[in-house]
Amino acid sequence: MYRWGIQTDHSAGAIRHGGGLRPSGPASPMPSPPSTAAAAAAAVQHLESLLPRLTSVPQYKQFHARLLTSGYLGSHHGLRARFLDRIALSPHPAALPHALLLLRSIPFPVTNDLNAALRGLAASPHPTRSFLLLAGRLLPAPSPPLPRLDALSLSFALKASARCSDAPTTLQLHARLVRLGVAADVRLVTTLVDSYAKCGDLASARKVFDEMTVRDVATWNALLAGLAQGTEPNLALVLFHRLAENFQELPSREQPNEVTMTAALSACGQLGSLQDGWYVHEFAKRLGLDHNTRVCNSLVDMYSKCGSLARALDVFHSIKKEDRTLVSYNSAIQALSMHGHGGDALRLFDEMSSYIEPDGVTYLAVLCGCNHAGLVDDGLRVFKSMRVLPNVKHYGTIVDLLGRAGRLAEAYDTVMSMPLPADIVLWQTLLGAAKMHGVVELAELAATKLADLGSNVDGDYVLLSNVYASKARWMDVGRVRDTMRNNDVRKVPGFSYTEIDGVMHKFINGDKEHPRWQEIYRALDEIVSRISELGYEPETSNVLHDIGEEEKQYALCYHSEKLAIAFGLIATPPGETLRVIKNLRICGDCHVVAKLISKAYGRVIVIRDRVRFHQFEDGNCSCKDYW
Repeated sequence: MYRWGIQTDHSAGAIRHGGGLRPSGPASPMPSPPSTAAAAAAAVQHLESLLPRLTSVPQYKQFHARLLTSGYLGSHHGLRARFLDRIALSPHPAALPHALLLLRSIPFPVTNDLNAALRGLAASPHPTRSFLLLAGRLLPAPSPPLPRLDALSLSFALKASARCSDAPTTLQLHARLVRLGVAADVRLVTTLVDSYAKCGDLASARKVFDEMTVRDVATWNALLAGLAQGTEPNLALVLFHRLAENFQELPSREQPNEVTMTAALSACGQLGSLQDGWYVHEFAKRLGLDHNTRVCNSLVDMYSKCGSLARALDVFHSIKKEDRTLVSYNSAIQALSMHGHGGDALRLFDEMSSYIEPDGVTYLAVLCGCNHAGLVDDGLRVFKSMRVLPNVKHYGTIVDLLGRAGRLAEAYDTVMSMPLPADIVLWQTLLGAAKMHGVVELAELAATKLADLGSNVDGDYVLLSNVYASKARWMDVGRVRDTMRNNDVRKVPGFSYTEIDGVMHKFINGDKEHPRWQEIYRALDEIVSRISELGYEPETSNVLHDIGEEEKQYALCYHSEKLAIAFGLIATPPGETLRVIKNLRICGDCHVVAKLISKAYGRVIVIRDRVRFHQFEDGNCSCKDYW
């Protein structure tokens, strides 16, 4: 009896055991092509039993040779298609080209042959090649017409277009789907919804979804995930509420599952909507999914992004140690890092490293924690001990770590000596460090590199302008602003959100659009009066413009986060935590004001800016004034 059941003799047409095949007993030659139907069926059954055991390219070639010599390559379509499918999905880089070579050698391929190759191409590093196959361009010329496509063909092609974010191809496949008359196939149309969503065409995804007369939970999940991870997370929550409020009336095939929960929680985290996050969590409890590890991982991420680190850690610690996955630890380490608890992030990293191998995400998370907490030596130690190849984000975090600490020469040397080309973000990081420490030469060098790389965003110019302004080099400030005007560069306006009673309120710097803006401005006047008694003086150095002191103070007073905090004070009961999300990095003056408000009003204020979280309480910030 052979472990593989493949003959090892050297007779013509035999399959040899090279490439890792090892007999476990005496050789027993494979039968010659059978002459009776019963013998043929037995031979095919024997060959089919070998398919799951094929693991290497030499073995694929041996099996291919056996099909050729037995005549089954042309006569037994089912066996051939299953063999093609096996090769096409193999992880070996040379396997898929061999599958395509096999497909080209078939005089009259059938639909199953085509589908096997399409499946492999759709899952390969080059999914666009599946479109070439559909167009007949991967087959020899002249070739017979392609076999008729079926729902499975279109499903694989749609998965490829989703991976490529190719909206025009998705639209063409949609047209083929309609022409083929398979629009009633729920699984296929769900794949279409998923493809539109992943291509960013959310309007088409929603339209297809709304037109479906029959759906299953995968359909809901496809649209939910697309909305949550795209540009419309608010609509994802609207859809989730629609599902949750009617779930008892839905057929069993449409009942929400853990994928539904993770998509909704992703939307909550992106929006920073803690109230919606609580609702999803409670709904998960009703469904008995609150102990599902995948859902718990998403809860950790959601609570962290909504500013509730304590709840995030509570959920993490509720996961049994043996059930924690790499994603569990990554989510918790990221949560601690974003909230400025770099030491705790390091300790958790050391705990997990003893029995779960860290990946690139883990290292990036813990390095960010060291960066936010100013743990320079620890960050360098972790970086040097990485067991995965560092990417440009890891290098960027180290450059930022060194730059914030004032070790600019080391930061610059890291950029110049790294084995990867420095990208725009790296030079922007150096520019930011140069601005922080007022080093004009480094700022000018970084700005030149950014211009060479084609960067033309407002932040580059503003940072360089601020470096010049800090040295009172007003002519250089004017020159930078002239360049901005000539290049039609416009400054991104600062805005902030705060959630009150489940409603998101948006504020822009100097905003007077909010229906209660007059109350908000009066509240700001009172705030300034109260915190002035605690020693507040506007940090006008943060408004680096050649304008009068009074104008600088006015420009500072109405920053969007100050408006959001003032509204929170008048719209919530005393003692309630205020949570604010800001699109830019918080400025020094707003940071001081938030600390003093937390002391004067006895409030906890959590601000999530573009980089991290700041929790203000009793006059102090979790960042320890290092950010």
